[in-house]
Amino acid sequence: MARRADGITDTGRARGDRDGTSGAPSTPRRRSLTSLALAVQTRTFRSLRRHRNYRLFFAGQLVSLAGSWMQNIALAWLVIQLSGSPLAIGILAFCRFLPFTVLGLFAGVIVDRFDTRRLVMTTQAAAMTVSAVLAIVTFTGTASLPMVFALAALGGVAFAFDAPGRQALTFQLVGPRELPNAVALNSGILNASRIVGPAIAGVVIATTGTGVCFALNALSFLAVLAALASMDVDALHRVERASTGVMRGTLEALSFALHDKQLRIVLLLVALVSTVGFNFNVLVPLLASSTVHVGPRGFGLLSAAFGLGALAGALVTATSHGASWRQMAAGAGGFGALALALAPIHSAVLAGALLVAVGVCFTLFTANANALVQLGAPDHLRGRLIGLYLFAFVGLAPLGGLLAGWLADLGGTPLAFGVAGATTIVTMTVAAVARSRAGRPKQDVAVA
Repeated sequence: MARRADGITDTGRARGDRDGTSGAPSTPRRRSLTSLALAVQTRTFRSLRRHRNYRLFFAGQLVSLAGSWMQNIALAWLVIQLSGSPLAIGILAFCRFLPFTVLGLFAGVIVDRFDTRRLVMTTQAAAMTVSAVLAIVTFTGTASLPMVFALAALGGVAFAFDAPGRQALTFQLVGPRELPNAVALNSGILNASRIVGPAIAGVVIATTGTGVCFALNALSFLAVLAALASMDVDALHRVERASTGVMRGTLEALSFALHDKQLRIVLLLVALVSTVGFNFNVLVPLLASSTVHVGPRGFGLLSAAFGLGALAGALVTATSHGASWRQMAAGAGGFGALALALAPIHSAVLAGALLVAVGVCFTLFTANANALVQLGAPDHLRGRLIGLYLFAFVGLAPLGGLLAGWLADLGGTPLAFGVAGATTIVTMTVAAVARSRAGRPKQDVAVA
């Protein structure tokens, strides 16, 4: 073996050229850092590497959800233009989520009984139709507050079945082993779209108006519909289908959740924090228009800032070994503290920086709560328990939206954010005490 005067063998240099070290002697520290980086990368995206069907779903959702967030921004801005009232934004949230309040408890039974992939295709097609109608009435100048509220409610009906359907489909795409990772990656898609969608929407609204946002969203549904149609049905993880009636099936899921102490704590925590704390669709447009006084571009950037943080939180969760109560609790507590910090802010730059941190905490809380519920659910109840989780998450949003709009009307966004932060901290403290008395949950275990 030839040896150079500098003491590095030719073989060593060749190896260095391949691994990018340019012949530098390998050290334990360098090897450990490289191994850590590879391990993190492998853990973070393992669901995508191992499951073709999930890759298709991921890609389709990436496009479709960006369009959906464009529509969310456009809807809020259209209502502000039509009314100029903070309470009207709360009413918009009420209309969007009221169908989930009415149907959410029963939607999971439907998910458990029917082909989940076909159900999601149906709900996505329905949502695409609503977006197309919104585009038409906006382009023709016939949009009015009652019409916008009615279309928002119709979209909410589709969402009531689509949300638990997509969650249940995720389990079928990857199985139980990679479920926490896939849930975190799904959250990553959602929050990446929070960055891209609002940023694009702000520019589009400022240059062409809200109608183009609705039209682009309608087109974006084609991506997820194509992905669902292209899946290998035989590769789906098989689950036990339920055959119970709607009322009996719903009561069965409620009974299971009430008798499982840890699941009960998680669902109650999600319900309270989401209802009072997570009213961003009401407060961020009001923060932009009334508190920091920026236009649609600024509104889009503030929404994107939240999405950037939420994406970071999703990547942290995806890299971890499994669902964790500690991460969920850290997310809730951090959100409460940051909401209190955001309350007195009147600077757009500072508000954007805090919204990044709020986004991180939001995803730590929601992704871990979602995975803990799914991992604690038997196959024949999974759709129903996902429905309960989503009901806890968004089913009371109509009340939360009205509360946030009323508080903002009464004392501006400082009062609304202050109440959200204080309530979240108190709720998380009570939940932590209740959990310590109930004992360690069986589902609070790493799943990798």
